[in-house]
Amino acid sequence: MPVIQFCDGSKEIYKHSISLQEILKCKNININQSLIAISVNGDFANLNTVITEDASISFINKKDLYALNIIRCSCIQLLNYSIKTIWPLCKIVESKITSNGFYCDIDIKNRILEKDLVLIEKKMKTFLHKKYDILNKKVSFNQALKEFEERLETYKINFIKTNFLKNDIISLYYHENYIDFDIGMQTFNIKFCKHFKLQKIGGVYWKGDNQNQMLQRIYGTAWLNKEELDKHLIYISEVVKRDHRKINKYLKLYHMQDESPGMVFWHNNGWIIFNELENFVREKLKEYKYKEVKTPLLIDKSIWGKSGHWDNYKDAIFTTSSENREYCIKPMNCPGHVQIFNIGLKSYRDLPIRMAEFGSCHRNEFSGALHGLMRVRNFTQDDAHIFCTHEQIHSEINNCIKMIYDLYGIFNFKKIIVKFSTRPKKRIGNDVIWDKAEKDLSDSLKENNLEFEYQLGEGAFYGPKIEFILQDSLDRHWQCGTIQLDFYLPIRLNAFYINEHNEKSTPIIIHRAILGSIERFIGILIEECSGKLPTWLAPIQVVIISIKNIHSIYVNKIVKKFNLLNIRVESDLRNEKIGLKIREHTLRRIPYILICGEKEIQSNKVSVRSRNGNNFGIVDIDLFIKKLQKEIFTRSFFQMED
Repeated sequence: MPVIQFCDGSKEIYKHSISLQEILKCKNININQSLIAISVNGDFANLNTVITEDASISFINKKDLYALNIIRCSCIQLLNYSIKTIWPLCKIVESKITSNGFYCDIDIKNRILEKDLVLIEKKMKTFLHKKYDILNKKVSFNQALKEFEERLETYKINFIKTNFLKNDIISLYYHENYIDFDIGMQTFNIKFCKHFKLQKIGGVYWKGDNQNQMLQRIYGTAWLNKEELDKHLIYISEVVKRDHRKINKYLKLYHMQDESPGMVFWHNNGWIIFNELENFVREKLKEYKYKEVKTPLLIDKSIWGKSGHWDNYKDAIFTTSSENREYCIKPMNCPGHVQIFNIGLKSYRDLPIRMAEFGSCHRNEFSGALHGLMRVRNFTQDDAHIFCTHEQIHSEINNCIKMIYDLYGIFNFKKIIVKFSTRPKKRIGNDVIWDKAEKDLSDSLKENNLEFEYQLGEGAFYGPKIEFILQDSLDRHWQCGTIQLDFYLPIRLNAFYINEHNEKSTPIIIHRAILGSIERFIGILIEECSGKLPTWLAPIQVVIISIKNIHSIYVNKIVKKFNLLNIRVESDLRNEKIGLKIREHTLRRIPYILICGEKEIQSNKVSVRSRNGNNFGIVDIDLFIKKLQKEIFTRSFFQMED
C-alpha cells in the first residue's frame, strides 16, 4: 500500500501498485494542457512508471519555476539527435543551457554553415511531429561505457572515465535511438519543445584550451510558448541591429586584423571619441584631486611574482625577454603605481595619495573569446589607486562612490546595479583583515543608501570589491566600475609611510576604475545609442551640404566659422542629389545636417535637420551655433529637439 506525498502537500494511500497514468486520471490532470514533466522522489519519470512503494511526486507544469530549463534540456538533446542523424560520424562533445537558450559543441570534419541550421531545424521538427516519449534509465558504469563505445562517442567515453567511479550508477536519457547523459530534468514527451530557434554557429576549443581540438558550437533558444519565442527573437533582432561591429561600418571608427588579434587600429573618427572620453574623465580626476601618472608597459617578472599576480594570472600575462631578463607586459597598473609611491619618503601628512592612469594593458584572452571592442587583448584602463591610512578608508570609498555616480550620470543608462563581492576561496591574508575590509565596503554602501546584492566568493585574491553594473535600454548588464580594498599588495611590494609616531606603517590601497576599459565602454555606448552618440562625443558634429556647386563658397564660409569655434564639421560639395547626401550622412549618425541653397544664401541662414529626421527649417546660423555650443559644453545626452 504505497503512500504518495504530492507537491501540493496532499497525501494519498493506494491499495496496490499504481502507474502515473492512473494517478493523473484520478487527480483529473490533463497531460495535454500544461503538464510538461513529472518527478518521482526528485528523479525524472515517464508516464508508464509504476509506483510500488512510498514516494514523493511532483507534477511540473508550464508555470513552474524550472519549466523553461526542463524544456531547454530536452531541446538540447533533440538538437543533438538531429545532428547525429544528419552527420552520423560527428561527435557530440558538450551541451549546456544558458540564460536565454542553449548550445551544443560538436567535433565534425566539415564546416557547418548558416544554411545548415535550416537543415537541422527541419530535422528537429520532423522528430517533433513524431511526439515520441523521452525515457530515462539508470545504468552501471560499464553499461554506460559500452553504450558510448558502440557509438564511437570518444568525448562521452572521456567524460565517463573522468567524472564517474566504476561502482557509480549513471543516469541516461533516451530520445528514440539517441542516447545522452542526464543534463537535467526533461519533459516526458518531445512535443513540448516546439517553440525553438537555432541562432548562430561559433568556434570554441575543447575545454577552452587552444592546444585542444577546435569544435563548432551551435547556439539556440527555446521558450514555453510562441509569444515568448517571438518576443525574444525581436529582442535578438534589435541586439544584432545595434551590434557595434556592424555600426562601425558606417561610422568608420576602427578596424582589427589577423596580424594583431584583439588589438584595435583606431581610425581618426574613433580616436576622437576615445580622446573625448579620456578628457572627460581627466576633468573629473582634477575635480576629485587625483594626480595623473604613466607607468611602463614592461616590468620585470619578479615584481609580478612579489605582488601575487603571476601566481594568480600567469595564463593571461604576455611575457618577453631581453638580455637574460624576463619581463611581463603589464595586464594591470597597480604594481607600477606602488613603484611610484615607493620613491621618496612619505609621511602620514601626505596621505591620501590619489594616483590615476590611463594605462595601456595587455591580457592574453583566448582568441575564441575576442569580440570587437567588447573583449580585446590590449585595452586602456581609467585606473586609479588611492594610498591611504586605515582612518581614511571610509571617506575615500565614499569619495569614489560619489565620483562614479557623478561620471555615470552623463550617459543616461537605464539603471546602475551594485554588487558586493566577498572573499574567494583562493586568497591571501587572514580572516581578521578580510572581516574588516568587507565591513568597510559594506558600511560605505549602506551609508550611501545604495541597494546591493552579495556575490559570495567573487572578490579578488587580495581583497573584496564593489562592482557597478550598467543596465542598458535592452536590459543588458555591463560590469564597468569597481572599487577594491587591498591590505596586502602594499605589504608584498614593501610600501610604507611614516606615521604620526615616527614609525613605519603600511598604507591601504583602494583600487578604483569607472569606465573599466575605454575600448569596451565605447562599444557599450555605440550599442546603447545605436551609433547615435551624444553630440559632444560624435566624431563629426555637423555636416554642411550644398544643393549645387555654386553654393560651395557659402558652405566653405560657414565651415570656417565652425572650425574657429572648435566644432567638428565636414562639408559635402559633391554634385549629387540632396536626398542621397542626407541619407548617407544620416547613416553616418552625424547629429546635425545643414543644407545650403539659394534660399539660405539670400537670408544668410541655413536649413537644419537632425539625424533623427527632424526638420528645424531655416535657422539663423548664430542662433544655431549658440544652441549647439550649449549642447556640447553641457555634454547633454540629448539633441535640441529632445
